Amino acid sequence: MLIPSRTKYRKVRKGRVSGVATSGNYIAYGDYALQAQGHERLSSRQIEAARQAMTRYIKRGGKIWIRIFPHTPVTRKPQDVKMGSGKGSPEFFVAKVKPGTILFEMQGVTEETAREAMRLAGNKLPVKTRFLVREEV
Repeated sequence: MLIPSRTKYRKVRKGRVSGVATSGNYIAYGDYALQAQGHERLSSRQIEAARQAMTRYIKRGGKIWIRIFPHTPVTRKPQDVKMGSGKGSPEFFVAKVKPGTILFEMQGVTEETAREAMRLAGNKLPVKTRFLVREEV
C-alpha cells in the first residue's frame, strides 16, 4: 500500500475537493490512461486494489504508472466514544481526486488488453472513470 514516509503534520483538516484538475490531467508516460470523471477521495487500499486488478489481467506484461499518491491523512475516533475530547488519530491516507485527473497509465500492451484492464481497475474505485488513448502527433 502507498503511504507517505513522513508528513509535516499528523492531522489535517478535511477541506473540499472541488473544481476540475489543472495538473496531472494529461497522459505523460504511457499510451493508455484511466481518467477520473468525478470528485472523490481514493484510499491507498482502493488504489492498490485497482493496481492489482490491472497487473493480474495483463499478466505482468507491459508497464503501469500510478499517477496519484495518498498524501492526506484521515482521522477516525474509536467506536462507542462520546462527542468531544479532541480529534481522532490518523487511520489511513487518501488521494484527493478531481475530474480530469489521470489515475493510471499503461504501455506495452494492446489497446483491447489495456481497455479491459482499466475497466477492471475502474470497478475497484469509487469514482466514475474514462479510458483514454494518447493522440499521436
